[in-house]
Amino acid sequence: MDLEVSNSYHQQGVGIVGAGLVGCLAALAFNAKGFSVTLFEYRDDPSKTKNDNLRSINLAVSARGIRALKYVDEEMAERILEHIIPMKGRMIHDLDGNQTSQLYGLFGEAINSIDRSFLNECLLEEIRHTDIKVLFNHKLVAFEKNHGEDQTPKMTFIDTSEGDAASKTFEFDYIVGADGAHSQFRTQLQRTMRMNYSQEYIDMQYIELYIPPSESAKDDSKFLLNPNHLHIWPRTNHMLIALANKDGSFTCTFFSPWSVIEGITSTEQWISFFKKNFKDAYDLIGEARLATVYETHPRGSLLQVNVYPYHSPDGRAILLGDAAHSMVPFYGQGMNCGFEDVRTLMELIDEKGGDVLEAFRSYTEIRKADLDAICKLALDNYHEMSHKVTSLWYLTRKRIDSLLGKLNGKYFQWIPLYTMVSFRDDIRYSQAIEIEKRQGRFLNNIQYGFLSAVAVTSLIKGLQMWGRRT
Repeated sequence: MDLEVSNSYHQQGVGIVGAGLVGCLAALAFNAKGFSVTLFEYRDDPSKTKNDNLRSINLAVSARGIRALKYVDEEMAERILEHIIPMKGRMIHDLDGNQTSQLYGLFGEAINSIDRSFLNECLLEEIRHTDIKVLFNHKLVAFEKNHGEDQTPKMTFIDTSEGDAASKTFEFDYIVGADGAHSQFRTQLQRTMRMNYSQEYIDMQYIELYIPPSESAKDDSKFLLNPNHLHIWPRTNHMLIALANKDGSFTCTFFSPWSVIEGITSTEQWISFFKKNFKDAYDLIGEARLATVYETHPRGSLLQVNVYPYHSPDGRAILLGDAAHSMVPFYGQGMNCGFEDVRTLMELIDEKGGDVLEAFRSYTEIRKADLDAICKLALDNYHEMSHKVTSLWYLTRKRIDSLLGKLNGKYFQWIPLYTMVSFRDDIRYSQAIEIEKRQGRFLNNIQYGFLSAVAVTSLIKGLQMWGRRT
């Protein structure tokens, strides 16, 4: 464990709103430092209820998320990482079902598939072995800021599990809002301070589907597709993706503009559309499951949320994860970035000599450029996944980028953007963008030079042929 533990924290209370992925890791991190932690969650305890979440896009755990898990607790990280499935690249499916692999890393690096709900349950199970107090079925209804550094902020919750909807007020030295893109704590915090806030819905919807494991005893593998790839069916303005699960199944997600899905008005049209665009996936999912998907599965919206600042003026409250920077899922960095939020904050507390107020205040300025950068990257990457991955121009550029990356350090410095974002947790998101801009200009010059050479050669050959004829 890398966290510095101080006995002085034992008398200090931290209230965390939201027992999702980031909230759970934040609770474990503060607890490991010695704080008294209470974790509030609007939902019921998932261990007591059946998980019927049909909008839980599988996660791709990469270097930043893994580093944050290990920072909090090495042994915990190892227990969780036992359940991941490495994905070394994209597998591109064309209209005829032909597959082409595009590797992510330069030297065999991989991102890792894991079910979102399962990871959340793993973190909650880790919490059950600590003295963290977890209060499920608690709906936040009020937040009252302190009026001086010696006063503690208060939160009022309604216990929805009680018939009379009893409310109770809690006081904490510090409060962390980690309750997602539609954060109730952020709404309450905004009423007490001047906070810039923007919410943008993307013209994109998603529907989750399912490829079952193989039922044939003759198959050596329970997977019907290669499990070590993120499978993509790119179709210009819509696409299907699939990530493997430990049981041999694949969680699939269909993305399209709202006009595409709203233009399909019957189950029969949906099945016909799917068969035409995703022929091999249609065979694996099956017509009956596709019908059920169209008739019963929810259609999720995608939005981006940006907040500034992330902390309250008094330094007693802070927003982490999607509550501060919800992003679209196309770079696979939402959870990884949220986990990195936690590690960054913990390191600041150590750097400030345990002064949590100063750490909260410093967090905004240190983190903002990186969060702006990854939110933009996530949005831009949709175009790459849905369209560019089949472009000859893109594939040529990627090969040159990879070749230069493999020569990195021998003759010059060169690191592909995907490597910096997914595999190099020592490079900040904002730094990765700046490096990519410089490298991108060089790649453009190479490509333009190549095209110019081809054009000149073609012109010369054309003039020679014309000369012979005359």
